[in-house]
Amino acid sequence: MGLSHRLAGAALALMAGTTATAATAAAQDSADLIIRGGPIYTADDAQPQAEALAVRDGVLVHVGPAAGLAALTGPDTRVIDLDGAAAYPGFVDGHAHLLGIGQREMTLNLDDAGSLAAMVDKVAEAVAAAEPGAVVYGRGWIETHWPEDRFPTAADLDPIAPDNPVYLVRADGHAAVVNSAALAAVGIDARTEAPEGGEILRDPAGRPTGMLIDTAMGLAGELAPAMTGPDTEPGLVKAGEVYTARGWTGIHNMSVAYDRVARLERLSDAGRLRLRVYNSVDKQDADQLFDSGPRRSANGLVETRAVKLYADGALGSRGARLLAPYSDRPDTRGLFLDRRDDVIDLFTRGLRAGIQMNTHAIGDAANRAVLDWYAEAFKAVPPEARAVAVPRWRIEHAQIVDPADIPRFAALGVIPAMQPSHAIGDLHFAADRLGLDRLAGAYAWARFVETGAPVVGGSDAPVEAGEPMVEFYAAVARRDLSGFQGEGWHPELAVSRDVALKMFTLWPALGAFQEQRLGSLSVGKRADITVFDADIMTVAEDRLPHVEAVMTIVDGQVVWRRQP
Repeated sequence: MGLSHRLAGAALALMAGTTATAATAAAQDSADLIIRGGPIYTADDAQPQAEALAVRDGVLVHVGPAAGLAALTGPDTRVIDLDGAAAYPGFVDGHAHLLGIGQREMTLNLDDAGSLAAMVDKVAEAVAAAEPGAVVYGRGWIETHWPEDRFPTAADLDPIAPDNPVYLVRADGHAAVVNSAALAAVGIDARTEAPEGGEILRDPAGRPTGMLIDTAMGLAGELAPAMTGPDTEPGLVKAGEVYTARGWTGIHNMSVAYDRVARLERLSDAGRLRLRVYNSVDKQDADQLFDSGPRRSANGLVETRAVKLYADGALGSRGARLLAPYSDRPDTRGLFLDRRDDVIDLFTRGLRAGIQMNTHAIGDAANRAVLDWYAEAFKAVPPEARAVAVPRWRIEHAQIVDPADIPRFAALGVIPAMQPSHAIGDLHFAADRLGLDRLAGAYAWARFVETGAPVVGGSDAPVEAGEPMVEFYAAVARRDLSGFQGEGWHPELAVSRDVALKMFTLWPALGAFQEQRLGSLSVGKRADITVFDADIMTVAEDRLPHVEAVMTIVDGQVVWRRQP
């Protein structure tokens, strides 16, 4: 695609700064850790591959040939032979929800429910095991591939749960289905009005069906597990364990309650959370972050300097805000969750305080609106009046963008943070929602990169599985896991493996102001390293989703290693 020249363009250079290019550093003392014996990819254009790595005090002191390692090897040096495995800069999930990942592991997980009937069966088992009257909570269902081809309703759940309230969140987190016991418990009936930015689906007689869209979910929010306080610690620790075992060294943690930030810092400093975490706090907690300013845990692994906002909903539940009506439901264009007057003051304050803004936008109307709002704030607060001259604000998801708006990202210095696996699931229904014409700006990773905007890659787990190799595969193959690629799915919007590697290493570091110390295997940077059991830069494309992590290293410490 000739991307290497474009990636050196002005927009990327402005945000990326200068990467360390030296291959070796003079060593007076021996290294703590040496890695050799397999392919090593650096994500550093000055030296894309190396034969060996050496680490001292958590910092890379040698990236280059194996010759000369004897001078760095002492009696206490740990030497790891890759033995055919391959090493990369630490893979970072650039958009996910840490507590949700842990809760998915500890509550009713509906990810694998392949039909409405299968979901009902799983819920029935959970109800049978629950105490009488206790809430049954689950997450992960998605109807777009079900043979029933419809949303679930309270009527589906009532026969198996007449007395226990049931609250089941759709995989995207933008819709939920509840049963009649839950509707009664929270007082939702035919007279209940949906809040702005939400919808209560109703039957022909006006009665709630049990489906709650976007902000309407909050009407039953008291039924969800507690999201604050000490009760969240097991979920956070579990999520860290799951993610390091998958090869992730870091996560950009979205929609974080501010009172959870200190808890994350304590867990990390105590060694109970060994994953690097970059937090974006909830919009309603922005004032607390403005007061504290950017903050970091004592060990440097947990950083907080961003606010997460929501411009619209999700495509699958028709909550994403579109410029034109949905092709399969012409009576709606989706929902705006925030509007200009809700955010513009926050944005200008953020520029003066040095706080990053990361705004969820999925539909083309929402993406255009957020670009407009950002542009207005940038004009109101010129670089000399900002705490950070180039603020690196992000649009999270950027799934459906009018092609005319794609160049605006690089022009404004706005970073698209995108999740390739969304295209795996959405390709089965996006054409129905949008029609073929609008797919030209859908999941357009390559187009963003070509215009000079680095793409921060992520998974949006627990919306998606949170598997690094599924994300990498989706970015380079632009197919679902069976190899299917639908009509009008624009194969030219896939990216090369070199670009995909940066999407999950260097560019998440860039999107978190960390590229001077993370994101590539370069001398002087912190030693965050992911080791996979195959060379993902050369292995057959259809094997990529099956590649697994062998070892995860954070700050020079092996935090997870696969047992024989």
